[in-house]
Amino acid sequence: MRAALCVRRGVGVLALVALVCQLAGCVLPAREQPGALRGEVIARLGPPTATVALASGERLLYSELPAGFAAYNLDFDASGRLVRNEQVLTQQRFESLAVGRWTRTDLQNTFGMPLRVEQVARFDGDIWTYRFRQNADLRQAHVHLDRQGVVRQVLFTDELPNFDNARD
Repeated sequence: MRAALCVRRGVGVLALVALVCQLAGCVLPAREQPGALRGEVIARLGPPTATVALASGERLLYSELPAGFAAYNLDFDASGRLVRNEQVLTQQRFESLAVGRWTRTDLQNTFGMPLRVEQVARFDGDIWTYRFRQNADLRQAHVHLDRQGVVRQVLFTDELPNFDNARD
């Protein structure tokens, strides 16, 4: 009897978790459609990771880093209507960075803060690392910024799985 009750409670908990996941899936930045009002978007998604002033309006940045692999730029016009929704953590987007022209501020305003910032002996500056998915592959973009905060190079690596938790 006690085992049956535990199984039923376990099934109930799993059903509740599944319901919460389904409901959470309904409020993804990717689902926001052009024309949506800024206030309604914030009411659905919560506060953004960052807010950036644009010449023609405002950008709300919703980043899943450090645990996730996506960052969404939701660009609103001056009247507060969504005009563009873009997932920016992509290989194509990183490959198109204007080396020698983009700055630390451009990176923050487009991709948000990186997963980590590092320094190495062979480069005089910071390396900002962003994680993303390319199809099913987990990847990282390593953006090299010189001491003045200008992008000098972008390199890509595969993200290796973490097997530390598999030990026993």
